[in-house]
This record gives sequence, structure tokens and C-alpha cells, in this order.
Amino acid sequence: MTSHIWVEWKYRLPVSKDDTVSLRLISVEKGTPQLGTVLSLNYEIRDRETNKVAGRIGLRFGESEAIFYLGHVGYSVKPEFRGRKYAYRACRLCLPLFQKQNMESICITTDEDNVPSIRTCEKLGCRYESTVDVPSWCRQLFEISMKKRRYILILA
Repeated sequence: MTSHIWVEWKYRLPVSKDDTVSLRLISVEKGTPQLGTVLSLNYEIRDRETNKVAGRIGLRFGESEAIFYLGHVGYSVKPEFRGRKYAYRACRLCLPLFQKQNMESICITTDEDNVPSIRTCEKLGCRYESTVDVPSWCRQLFEISMKKRRYILILA
């Protein structure tokens, strides 16, 4: 069994598609200096009708100082696919992987003015925890904004 096939099998999603989107694993990172020992999985979000890449979703398993500001889930949707709930759909498909790792909750962070992302968090059932100031080292390293809204989703 090749390493790529093993990675696809080990980190495959229990359900990797719904009627609108499918997810395809594109990379696995087992710890980075920036994130600590956190495992990161990155997927393409694909439109099932056209098979075009509609965006990306990244999952981070574990805790670190950077994860406090970045969250366990990060996603982006291309402008031409926005307004179709693709981020919400992709997040829902990924939740079983967090549960499989026995995580009791996950954090998703958003910019203060990112109303679509805030709505995605609310639709997922997340609760708003707080708005935090992002330290300069984290803003520079990850090119993120000065403040982040933290949303928590209980997985139990």
C-alpha cells in the first residue's frame, strides 16, 4: 500500500459528500513549527454538479496558542460559489473526524465583519464565546486580522 493511499484511507471522511458538495483530501501536515504538534488536514470543497473547486477547508486537531486564534476549522469559498452554504455543508461533513478523535468541542474563528462566516457558525449550532485581540506574532505569521470572534461547537 503506497503512503498516499494509506493517508487517503486513514483520514478519509466517513461521509465525504452530500447532494451539493464533495470533499477531497489534498494535504496532511503532522505538526508544524507555527502550529505546534497539531495535525492539519486540508480538503478541496468541490461543487458536485460541475466538479469545480469551490473552496477549501482545513481541519486542525489538537491545541496550541496559534489554534486559539485560528480555530480548529478554517474555510474559504470562491466568490462565484458564495451564498450556497458550501462552508456550512463542508463543516458538517467534517464533524465526524473531530468526533473520531474524541474531541468534545471545536472552535471556529471569524473576522468581526464576516457576516457569512458568523451565520455559518450560528447555523452549525456554535455559541459565541468572545472576541479576542490577536497578538502581533500571530497576525504576522498567519496574515490574519487584529481581532477574531471565537465560536465554540460542542460535539457531544
